[in-house]
Amino acid sequence: MTINVTKAFLPPIEDYQTYLRGIWERTWLTNNGPLVNELEKKLIEYTKVNSLSFCTNGTIAIQVALKALEITGEVITTPFSYVATTNSILWENCKPVFVDIREDDFCIDATKIEEKITKNTQAILAVHVYGFPCDVEVIEKIAKKHNLKVIYDAAHAFGVKYKDKSLLSYGDISTCSFHATKLFHTTEGGAIISNIEGYSKKIKLYQTFGHSEDNYFCLGINGKNSEFHAAMGLCNLPWVEKIIRKRKEISEKYTTELNFGKTLSKPQSILNFEYNYAYYPVLFQSEKKLLEVKDLLSSNKINTRRYFYPSLNSLPFLKHQSCPISESISLRILALPLFYDLKDKDIIRISKLINSRL
Repeated sequence: MTINVTKAFLPPIEDYQTYLRGIWERTWLTNNGPLVNELEKKLIEYTKVNSLSFCTNGTIAIQVALKALEITGEVITTPFSYVATTNSILWENCKPVFVDIREDDFCIDATKIEEKITKNTQAILAVHVYGFPCDVEVIEKIAKKHNLKVIYDAAHAFGVKYKDKSLLSYGDISTCSFHATKLFHTTEGGAIISNIEGYSKKIKLYQTFGHSEDNYFCLGINGKNSEFHAAMGLCNLPWVEKIIRKRKEISEKYTTELNFGKTLSKPQSILNFEYNYAYYPVLFQSEKKLLEVKDLLSSNKINTRRYFYPSLNSLPFLKHQSCPISESISLRILALPLFYDLKDKDIIRISKLINSRL
């Protein structure tokens, strides 16, 4: 049997069927239904954020965030992320300005941001890579000094806490992905978390065509989500703490079994925070070694992912901006299988195969 790099957690089917019966009885399938409202309320209670809007996916969430903050110019961002981060900036006709990353946690290097700020800079869009927090306090100081908005792509950060607060509560707006591969998912989905007073209504309007019933207020798109997706979220939310604990056990097992040293390492954060164990990435000494190990695992029916590759500053449809650390790490980073019911025997087998090539 093939071991995939991710596997969606599914709650007991009976739990989902209970919600489905309610949907069938109400025949209210979408358009801000009762389950969407219930999920938003419970997510706010869980994360203790000020406001949260459940939306179509994590990409739409970033696009709505940029629109809500009226960003039209340059956006300082990271080259080490999934392509959706950069694509969202481009889709909104803004210009991404890449700042290289740190060598320890692979998040944007906050000490290099100010040198990239120009008169056209309007925002910082940073990513909590693999769920590791950015240096949010330094970024906030820079943003205040230069009158910039801060958006955090927190696609990996659900369940992460920094200084006893949800990591989603930092920045002007944080966005989240609830894609099926995430530790908390709604099959497809995402969220927009506004930390600015009065912005929640604006965000709701932008993701519902800019109108409420027959009253039209602004430009908008369809960023809503359905009752079926909300039902999956309501089923999965009670499992989050158990899922995180299980992912922690799996990650610790990998750490015990793998031969870390000169030829193999993993990201480390200098910050003190509560982690969600979103991914288990390992860094090889060279791309050649990564490809050798990846091929070996694949031949043993073990799927891994070059997450993130390529470095976004080198995308073929962009003018290249030099980010040597990101370019190097993106060639050498590999995400190993990590999901709720991954067996110890499989972790041991994966680790032995990797160790055999170090």
